[in-house]
Amino acid sequence: LDELGYMDLTKDSATLFFQLVSRRYERGSIILNTNRPFEEWGSLFKDNIIATAILDRLLHHSHVFYITGKSYRLKGHNSRSGEK
Repeated sequence: LDELGYMDLTKDSATLFFQLVSRRYERGSIILNTNRPFEEWGSLFKDNIIATAILDRLLHHSHVFYITGKSYRLKGHNSRSGEK
């Protein structure tokens, strides 16, 4: 799942996402990326309870990778001053 939290989610979307995660829980892997910290998931899903339930299932048995630095997509992009 790419860029979770890039766009606002409706309550119905949050419920569907919870159902997806619940059905995959203990059955198979989910690979997910997001720029939103876990602390913001309550507001992202507009419901702290459903966000906690989703995070509980996603983070149990998980490996979390934090990637910092400049965007790879901007590599080689010319700035306004002509620098690379």
